[in-house]
Amino acid sequence: MPRTALRICPLCEATCGLTLTIEGTTVTGARGDRDDVFSRGFICPKGAAFGGLDADPDRLRTPLVRRDGRLREATWEEAFQAIADAVPALVRAYGPQSVGVVLGNPNVHTMAGQLYPPLLLKALGTRNLFTASTLDQMPKHVSSGLLFGDPFAIPVPDLDRTDFLLLLGANPVESNGSLCTAPDFPGRLKALRARGGTLVVVDPRRTRTAKLADRHLAPRPGSDALLLAALAQTLLAEELTDPGVLAEHTQGIGELAEALGGFTPEAVAPACDLTAEEIRALARDLAAAPTAAVYGRIGSCTVEYGTLASWLIDVLNILTGNLDRPGGALFPLSATDRAPRPAGPGKGFSLGRWHSRVSGHPEAKAELPLAALAEEIDTPGEGRIRALVSIAANPVLSAPDGRRLDAALAGLDFMVSVDPYLNETSRHAHVVLPPAPPSQSAHFDFSFNTFAVRNQVRYSPPAVPLEDGRMDECEIHARLVLAVSGMHGTDPGAVDDLAIGATLARECADPDSPLRGQDPARLAGLLAGGSGPERRLDLMLRLGPYGDRFAAAPGGDGLGLDRLRAHPHGIDLGPLRPRLPGLLRTRSGRIELLPDPIAAELPRLRGTLTDRPAALVLVGRRHLRSNNSWLHNVPALAGGSNRCTLQVHPDDAARLGLTDGRPARITADGGSLEVPVEVTDTLRTGVVSLPHGWGHDRPGTRLSVAAAVPGVNVNQLLDGSRLDPLSGTAVLNGFPVELTPIP
Repeated sequence: MPRTALRICPLCEATCGLTLTIEGTTVTGARGDRDDVFSRGFICPKGAAFGGLDADPDRLRTPLVRRDGRLREATWEEAFQAIADAVPALVRAYGPQSVGVVLGNPNVHTMAGQLYPPLLLKALGTRNLFTASTLDQMPKHVSSGLLFGDPFAIPVPDLDRTDFLLLLGANPVESNGSLCTAPDFPGRLKALRARGGTLVVVDPRRTRTAKLADRHLAPRPGSDALLLAALAQTLLAEELTDPGVLAEHTQGIGELAEALGGFTPEAVAPACDLTAEEIRALARDLAAAPTAAVYGRIGSCTVEYGTLASWLIDVLNILTGNLDRPGGALFPLSATDRAPRPAGPGKGFSLGRWHSRVSGHPEAKAELPLAALAEEIDTPGEGRIRALVSIAANPVLSAPDGRRLDAALAGLDFMVSVDPYLNETSRHAHVVLPPAPPSQSAHFDFSFNTFAVRNQVRYSPPAVPLEDGRMDECEIHARLVLAVSGMHGTDPGAVDDLAIGATLARECADPDSPLRGQDPARLAGLLAGGSGPERRLDLMLRLGPYGDRFAAAPGGDGLGLDRLRAHPHGIDLGPLRPRLPGLLRTRSGRIELLPDPIAAELPRLRGTLTDRPAALVLVGRRHLRSNNSWLHNVPALAGGSNRCTLQVHPDDAARLGLTDGRPARITADGGSLEVPVEVTDTLRTGVVSLPHGWGHDRPGTRLSVAAAVPGVNVNQLLDGSRLDPLSGTAVLNGFPVELTPIP
């Protein structure tokens, strides 16, 4: 008989609750969970295709180990023994910096990907960390670190209460949101307008989100920072600023007016290809709104001045008094955040504490640019990366210059890949460790709850028992930590026990903690959960802002794993609330509105006002039925609008002699691609659009559906030299290209 089970969807940032239909051990259907406290039954095509992804016949079922140049099936013991034999020996011979770690986007969608990589990095002792953050969101982390002292203190728009929402470079109707966890983002935008609010979208394409807007501005791609600077300058010059209670917690407003003085609407209008009147009107409307929020995403981050754009978004929220107030932009308080501490000066945030070996790129948030990975592998010399641990990552497709990286990976001494697929990157590994399907895994959103538009907490135990021969992803990670640290053969539970012990030891020694002076071993014995990861989750919940701190009476309101499991549809923790100044961790204890790295970058931005714009630039685009490179192998999500085509405006197509459906050659810094043209008036002239994550045409993969319609890899147009200097983020949008028809 079929049965049902609840599961939080792990396929995008919306984190919708699903009700799975299961026959035996197979997921045969998925629908929205109407009783989910957050998503209330909303589901998108990705969630509906959960069963197809879960049962994909191309998913690896057993580990692979390279023998005689070929990847062959192996036992788990053989796989971890191969790692234990290779990685510690390389570290002894060449030092810890000879090992690099790459973390891909799916890591933030799993418990294992959040709990264990910090332990892996500590065990290896390497600073060579590369993640997908430098391909999408690092500018926001850097700007938040500089403004608030904490790179994870990222405010989100209060979608359900705001009167005015300004979106830049974001298409949440297709993406379901990013750094803003909001199930049914389209419905929330429609509700905004239905209650009399205003939606303004700034995007060079008339996206599905832009079609919902009251006003759509289509500036030249890459000019976001200039537009935002002009909005802020207008507010300051016309005395439209009203920071309200923020004024006592903010320093640098006076210096800001001088720093932005040259960015008048008249000065930036030609570079943005907007009129000065449009810019002034937008600034005045933003200031006049009862409440307002400014929100920007991929399109405003993956450009040359992505950090400045991210900073200016929050500057606007601060100047209008909309930061940290209902209806504006607020800081979520996740159930696994640290409990609030007294306000006061903190350690602050620093950039460039170390630099990459070859090009000298500064670290940001302890990460180096993923665009620099290839040169760190293939450039000879001391400190060269000789071994790589890649976890849920496919940088051959997602990072610039995939051909160079492809060749570099082939020259590694040793590579480990934790991945369910043999894809364009994992095919180079010496050992592939495949996690079990998502239905067989527990789920908790450590990361996305910190960006949620409403405070809530939900947990999904495995919907299906772990299949014989499979290994839980958390156990894979724990055994990997042991293998690289010379402790292969130790009980993997020891990794979780050590993490729990270290956390409790710090907490019991913290003078500001209510647990000060208590016995860590006794508290560890009180933890609930049937596994190490569940015990660690219970610990984080109990120590969090809603937790019982090990002191609540049985049946009390304090949060822990037992209480959470008793509420399978989740627990609503209420709307977002003001949190300043308590979360500030700057050295001054205040919002530092004009930090030195930002001030030093503004003259370079000012210099672009006289630049001659390129005739044609490229931007990416999102598809509702896709997520980067990792959902192209699910038949139910293929086809329709989810196609790899080069969108071109009719005027540009006519000027260049391009025909709809016929191929064209597109050329940029990194080389050329041939791609079919799609003529459409949904984007402005001078702009072409090609989606991210395609190019499934390399030999040696096992992605039968994706390989049948491979598309082209847009990042191959880049050579990795174009970066936002403050964050190290690759410039994936707004770079110049040339187009020629192919007869």
